[in-house]
Amino acid sequence: MNRRIVGILVVVSAALAVFACGQSSSGNAAATGPAPVRVTVATVQLQPFDRMLRITGTLLADEEAEVAAEVAGRVTATPVERGSRVAEGAPLISLAQVEAQAGASDAESNVAQLEARLALQPGQTFDVEQVPEVATAKAARDMAESDFNRIKSLLDQKVVSQAEFDQRRNQAEMARNQYRTARNAAQQQFRMYEGARARAALANKALADTVVRAPFAGLVVERKVSVGDFVTRGTKVVTVVKVSPLRAELTVPEQSASLVAPGRLVRLQVDAFPGRYFDGQIRFVSPAYRADQRALTVEAIVPNKDNALKPGMFVSAEVELPSTALALVVPAGAVQTVAGLSHVFVIHGDKAEERLITPGVTIGARTEVLKGLAAGEVIAVTGASSLTDGGLVRVGGQAAAPAPPAVPLPAKQ
Repeated sequence: MNRRIVGILVVVSAALAVFACGQSSSGNAAATGPAPVRVTVATVQLQPFDRMLRITGTLLADEEAEVAAEVAGRVTATPVERGSRVAEGAPLISLAQVEAQAGASDAESNVAQLEARLALQPGQTFDVEQVPEVATAKAARDMAESDFNRIKSLLDQKVVSQAEFDQRRNQAEMARNQYRTARNAAQQQFRMYEGARARAALANKALADTVVRAPFAGLVVERKVSVGDFVTRGTKVVTVVKVSPLRAELTVPEQSASLVAPGRLVRLQVDAFPGRYFDGQIRFVSPAYRADQRALTVEAIVPNKDNALKPGMFVSAEVELPSTALALVVPAGAVQTVAGLSHVFVIHGDKAEERLITPGVTIGARTEVLKGLAAGEVIAVTGASSLTDGGLVRVGGQAAAPAPPAVPLPAKQ
């Protein structure tokens, strides 16, 4: 019996001891509380701030032409392939020239015959009086009129008969008519000569058109014919694009449309070249919105001297906007956004205060603050994600002051 009582007392004593220890631990924990969160801080600064509008778009060729044949013929040569770089006027394809060459030779022969008949020299202006037939008729007319005038004076002196006078008068009239006929014939031949020259020009153009040439310097995207193919006039044979410069077709949201204008500088990036920037300038702003997107189309010209950029690339762009004189600026890492609401933690001594803010644009490591903060306030940067409103903090250092982007904006024109 005594042993049983002793055992019960031992168990009760142990339980009381465990309970006492638990109560002591709970009391110590309650007295200690949660540990402070270690953070680095930064001061809200008033700085000059170049604002940028971020938009996206697509690169397009500055020029694109589906070059067509001007004359019919069989393809005899294709000196370019897909991807070939061509200069303006470079041959793209060649057609058979036999018929065109024969037509040009025949037309030039007709021109040469008429030039010889009209006594025309290269570069000489047409003068009907220099045509041999006209010159001969004019000399005959002058001689006949001279004889007639002499006979007329002799008739007044009763030296010649009336019959001889009438004969010389008829000869003078006939010479005048022959001169007019020669002039008219020479004029008609000159018109024939002009027609022959026009036909020769067409024939020579047809001969030249047997070689299809590049309308501008660029790259061959596609060659649509091969040697031996027969093409007719208007058949598309080669597609050529101009890739320097390129056009960037950008989409601007309706609420930002008033911020863009021709002449503004733009800086572009493409996924193919991470970290590399390409400078451009806005050339065109559409006068109307796209109804399906409620957005404005903007076109920028982008130099592409090294041909790194390709038509069809997706681009993200930053458009330089009018600068604000000064703006409240904080490190971008200090701003947290949850469910569309942005906040920072303002540090007061060893406590954190959650503060809702209205952020502006973010450029690099800097975020513009439009509302909710004042210059000189201290905010948490690193460790802010672990803070709660009213939580304890331990400041472990000063975060680096936000600085402008390292990549410079394109130089103003």
